[in-house]
Amino acid sequence: MAASASPSPDDPETLKVLLAEERAENERLRQIIKAMQRHRFGRRAESLPEDQLLLGLEEAEQVEATDHATEESAPAVKAERTTRRRANRGALPAHLPRVERVVDVESTVCPCCSGSLHRIGEDVSERLDVVPAQVRVIVIRRPRYACRACEDVVVQAPAPARLIEGGLPTDDLVAQVLVSKYADHLPLYRQAQILARQGVHLDRSTLADWVGRAAFLLRPVHERLLETLKRSEKLFADETTAPVLDPGRGRTKTGQLWAYARDDRPWGGADPPGVAYVYAPDRTAERPITHLSGFRGVLQVDGYEGYKALAKRGEVHLAFCWSHVRRAFYDLDRPIAVEALARIARLYRIEAEIRGRPAEERRAARQARSRPILEALEPWLRDKLGLISQKSKLAEAIRYALSRWAGLSLFLTDGRVEIDLNVVERAIRPLALTRKNALFAGSDGGAEHWAVIASLVETCKLVSVEPRAYLADVITRIVEGHPNSRLDELLPWAFPATPTAKAVA
Repeated sequence: MAASASPSPDDPETLKVLLAEERAENERLRQIIKAMQRHRFGRRAESLPEDQLLLGLEEAEQVEATDHATEESAPAVKAERTTRRRANRGALPAHLPRVERVVDVESTVCPCCSGSLHRIGEDVSERLDVVPAQVRVIVIRRPRYACRACEDVVVQAPAPARLIEGGLPTDDLVAQVLVSKYADHLPLYRQAQILARQGVHLDRSTLADWVGRAAFLLRPVHERLLETLKRSEKLFADETTAPVLDPGRGRTKTGQLWAYARDDRPWGGADPPGVAYVYAPDRTAERPITHLSGFRGVLQVDGYEGYKALAKRGEVHLAFCWSHVRRAFYDLDRPIAVEALARIARLYRIEAEIRGRPAEERRAARQARSRPILEALEPWLRDKLGLISQKSKLAEAIRYALSRWAGLSLFLTDGRVEIDLNVVERAIRPLALTRKNALFAGSDGGAEHWAVIASLVETCKLVSVEPRAYLADVITRIVEGHPNSRLDELLPWAFPATPTAKAVA
């Protein structure tokens, strides 16, 4: 029996197949190059972040202010702009302390008839001032008393409890160090330099000791925060890398900071927002299973496969993120990708209109307006997938969406579910800034300190509580013996929110 002849390279059909494969491979490589160029030289997201945009505008605004100062040398121009500033300026916050200064005339003698002037009113203006940070020493004196009749009696008040027995810092100073590091992204060595300018020379290791002791003290509050969030019916979950020094190998290893957030404000929920970070040395599926033990409800996540193990147990329903779907198409310069982005944009316009409305009203609006868009989008994506190379980046983007379609559609039937993960991604962004400035955590324990303190700081921000005052108060109360049975009283939302006011300029 003769063997079948193998296809000849010169066969027209074979050439067509080879040519099609080559074109598909070239297209895939071009998309990879475009993605790398965009990552290296272009914007890192679909839209330029607001903080980066404002940073870029600062220089232009400074130049404009210089031009205005030059023009205001003319009295008429100066008077006009002064009037305009006063008209546009808002009121300064009422909770700020006022220091009054009276600017009075030198004499109350009438310059015309030399008679006595009498007061008929006054003009009042307010200017915003700041007292520079001042390092001071709190001197604690504890008098001792003795009885003249009883030789062995000596009475003295007990020494106030301290975070660090025999140590220098007050609770307020420790809180300031924590906020500077985890909210303002100032590494400890920079804080030591700032203190040295005021003549206080503290070694960076001393500040690190304060941070470590504070993190240990605050750990029960962090655990209580996570437990409270897990009692919610809906959470967001995401993770970001945490470089950690690995002394045994003389380099850093890549750990993970997992973020679990609650924010029911978009649908008017009664529970306050909050976020809890948990450090883990790896990104295995066992981590979220352990962290979210006991949680039952909707978990909104990205496309990480590890979350699926949670859903298999039947207690957690996964809602996926349309922002990640959109991001996959955004990198591609193809008509199909452009059309997909346009259809997804229609979903986002609807979400912008219904944000803040009750959950049932949001669900009804999505059923009437968003469901037809999704019902048309799914078959359209499947049709386009059959027309393109399966090895292309566009095919990967389409398969990413179709393989998660049930979770991407969950927001249609549940008004509490958001369309994306932007809530938790915003919560993770400050950690990225701290990571950029600090470069890496010194150990797994140091990364756990990140998780503990950053959880409390970022939750304070979400509920409009001033984090320095909060941390100082919590540290003091724990040091003075606050019982663990009343940890709910130490969570950020149990503290009064910082007064808010409209813009003052």
